[in-house]
Amino acid sequence: MSTTAVERTDQIVKVGRRDIFFTEAGNGDPVVLLHGGGPGATGASNYTRNIDALAQHFRVIVPDMPGYGASSKDLDLSDPFGDLATAIRGLLDVLNIDKAHLVGNSYGGAAALRLALDRPDKVDRLILMGPGGIGTTRALPTKGLNTLLGYYGGDGPSREKLADFIRNYLVFDAASVPDELVDLRYEASIQPEVIANPPLRRPSGPGAPKTLWRMDLTRDRRLAKCQRSTLVVWGTDDKVNRPAGGTTLVETMPNCDLYLMANTGHWAQWEQADRFNDLAVSFLGGAS
Repeated sequence: MSTTAVERTDQIVKVGRRDIFFTEAGNGDPVVLLHGGGPGATGASNYTRNIDALAQHFRVIVPDMPGYGASSKDLDLSDPFGDLATAIRGLLDVLNIDKAHLVGNSYGGAAALRLALDRPDKVDRLILMGPGGIGTTRALPTKGLNTLLGYYGGDGPSREKLADFIRNYLVFDAASVPDELVDLRYEASIQPEVIANPPLRRPSGPGAPKTLWRMDLTRDRRLAKCQRSTLVVWGTDDKVNRPAGGTTLVETMPNCDLYLMANTGHWAQWEQADRFNDLAVSFLGGAS
């Protein structure tokens, strides 16, 4: 697939109580790319290898979700997936988009799926890469998820901790991650507002059981009734969210396909960019 650079625009719009930053490129059916929840994640950095390819076929919208990047750091941690879904729905409304394809990695995959459950009228097709909320609260957390959730704990964030997470848990091939990417995410991860209120953390306190229940999307009875055509992409070497979650979704959702990528970790759209881009264009209907 050609990866000719496409002109991009950056904007910040008011969505309810929050400011949402997003990058936009291309024309056609709207496709919203929702990034993961790791420290320092942003829309553009998570999808740096996908935006240009997809924008040759679609109108691509890549927000920084609440709590991340240049967007407001306000996030309801008692129901994070629900609050993220509300923010993305609000962004679509502000942009006068009646319905969009949603592509979500990890935290963004959980947000996309939650929006499809809450407001199926706003969602066309779904692509979910190693989505959160699929059995992640019932078994013991993976070591990768523990590393992610512990980033702001202990002696606080550091570049070394972030490099360890990205290279040893986020991807299959540690040598493939350039120092520049680690530096970019580290700077984003140490914004004072983020350190004061990390957007992804272990639920604690009296409300923790209810929060964990809300964050397990397999408990939501609506999942079995979700009619959205869905493609689940999962790396077989994902050390953050267990690949078995893909089978759970296929067995539960009525219109769900599963594509497993060998020698791939949690960041399939980055590690296997060409293959992922081809899959996405074909599945979302943009192939010529």
